[in-house]
Amino acid sequence: MSDVLDKVQQIGLSVTPLNPSIGAEIGGIDLRQQLDRQQRDTLKALLLRHKVLFFRDQDISRDQQLAFAANFGEVYAHPIGGVETHRAVQPISAEALKQYDIRENHWHTDTSWRINPSLGAVLKAVHIPEVGGDTIWADGHAIWKGLPEDLKARIDDLYVVHDYQDALAKAGQRYPLVSHPAVRTHPETGEEIFWINYSLKPRFVDLAPEESRALLARLYDEVKRPEHHARFRWRQNSVALWDNRAGLHYAVRDYGDFPRVMERVLIGSDDIPYRERKPA
Repeated sequence: MSDVLDKVQQIGLSVTPLNPSIGAEIGGIDLRQQLDRQQRDTLKALLLRHKVLFFRDQDISRDQQLAFAANFGEVYAHPIGGVETHRAVQPISAEALKQYDIRENHWHTDTSWRINPSLGAVLKAVHIPEVGGDTIWADGHAIWKGLPEDLKARIDDLYVVHDYQDALAKAGQRYPLVSHPAVRTHPETGEEIFWINYSLKPRFVDLAPEESRALLARLYDEVKRPEHHARFRWRQNSVALWDNRAGLHYAVRDYGDFPRVMERVLIGSDDIPYRERKPA
């Protein structure tokens, strides 16, 4: 971690943590400009450390948002579709998502219905209410560490199906159902990550429906613990970059009929979630 702090100082960044384990506001950088290698590598190290990074007062265009995301991996165009001018820039709003019956106000990860879910995302505030509309990120490793031992043992070998079939069908798309470990191993940090997407009708493989629902409900109570969370209050031109492999997030719907609009760029990945067995 000291190496990261040295690099932060060398390139003039400021880092303000929001929570001891997740979330940090980053200052001293202009996302309109192309990152050099040192900036990119330092931000990547900070992302692995803090799991979600926030940037204020970044009046970036869609092209600049795409270019920033591409520093961390190949941009992935979501099948639901993007804005007219940019296929890989996806509008995130109640109006845009309601036709697919998608709800963001569940704890979720992005594209967990894919064999190789996205590495992360860059989200920009476009039209936001004066008050409300925050987003909360949860540290998947902290959730896993905080589970009672019986729950840890119960889900250690379980796989979960995240069902996106209805939304895909409405978009004229097809994709096979896949399952992923309920606890995945982060491919770069090695941390155990609780990783269940509650927005996509999750169900445990090989458990009876009633048993699966009861276990998911008990786990949901653990996810909701505020000790695991970083809550971000959006302002115009705020930008978030998060590691989708490291936890969950939740969009707070407390702004009534206000037409809140965000724009998201997904960062693709070839990684298939796995569970590494560590020696006792």
